[in-house]
Amino acid sequence: MAIIELHNVSKNYQMGKLSVPAVKNVSFSINRGEFAAISGPSGSGKSTLLNLIGLIDLPSEGGIILDGIDVYSHSNLPEGNKIPKELDSKITQIRSAHVGFIFQNFNLIPVLNVYENVELPLNLMDKKEKHEKMSGKEKEEWISYLIETVGLTAWKTHKPAELSGGQRQRVAIARALVTKAPVILADEPTANLDSKNGEQILELMQKLNRELSTTFVFSTHDSRIVEMCNHVIYIFDGQKVKETNS
Repeated sequence: MAIIELHNVSKNYQMGKLSVPAVKNVSFSINRGEFAAISGPSGSGKSTLLNLIGLIDLPSEGGIILDGIDVYSHSNLPEGNKIPKELDSKITQIRSAHVGFIFQNFNLIPVLNVYENVELPLNLMDKKEKHEKMSGKEKEEWISYLIETVGLTAWKTHKPAELSGGQRQRVAIARALVTKAPVILADEPTANLDSKNGEQILELMQKLNRELSTTFVFSTHDSRIVEMCNHVIYIFDGQKVKETNS
């Protein structure tokens, strides 16, 4: 069953009077629980596609369905790509509940320790009061479980500056999973890691994919990631040129 659907999606960026196409009429679907990749060379549009799936960017044309929610369709795209306040609020809620992000630069908060960095998305959701809250004990147990799962229990009170690159990426993975979002988007997650740490991170994400049935979607040109994925969408010059599904 598809958890992500893109229907004839295009994205143009305005540069002065010039409209520059980044994604051109792309369609594909990704099923729940898949370990998938959007692959292509630098500048091919793969990161733009990831941002469209994650509802960070607004499509210029086309439709996007995320976890059964028709977020954008041909009929409801805002004119001029300007998002009305009420739609922006709705998109933020959908993104918070349905998508977790893993960035290549980790994006951890320097003044927070490992536990606090992982906890942060839950605290932000609590303030919005848009989800079924966990009790304090349930939250503590869930965060501790994730930190243990990514192998950082002994570093729970350490701050990012006291961690290696691989450890920081493990924190980022736990943080992405903490809201129990069904989709995790990872933008070049091994780009800033050495080969050994990169392989360990990939094996960890593959393990979490199997155990939690979380859907992982990568934006990557790393052949190691592509080889591990059971579904790969190949992008070149903003267009889908090939798709494999095993």
